[in-house]
Amino acid sequence: MIVMILERVKPSTRGELTRWMLEPHPGVFVGTLSGMVREKLWVLVCASMKGGGAATLIYTADTEQGFAMRTIGDTSRVVVDLEGLQLVKFPKTRIK
Repeated sequence: MIVMILERVKPSTRGELTRWMLEPHPGVFVGTLSGMVREKLWVLVCASMKGGGAATLIYTADTEQGFAMRTIGDTSRVVVDLEGLQLVKFPKTRIK
């Protein structure tokens, strides 16, 4: 299973992903793909990030958690590896 979340990307990038995956919510793509297709789509998404977009990729992997995550661009969260576990870190917000 693969989940890709795209933020602020070109409509053509989203259109390309709809050829391979379902888009149940705007910018959220879900599908079952081979590792090779997943990597080719990730390269395509990464190449389209020149306009300031962001993306998160979550896919099944042989890890303790059963999945792995990757991000590119300015997302509101950061994936942190803590002794082999991938955790999501939220940036601190300043109170004015």
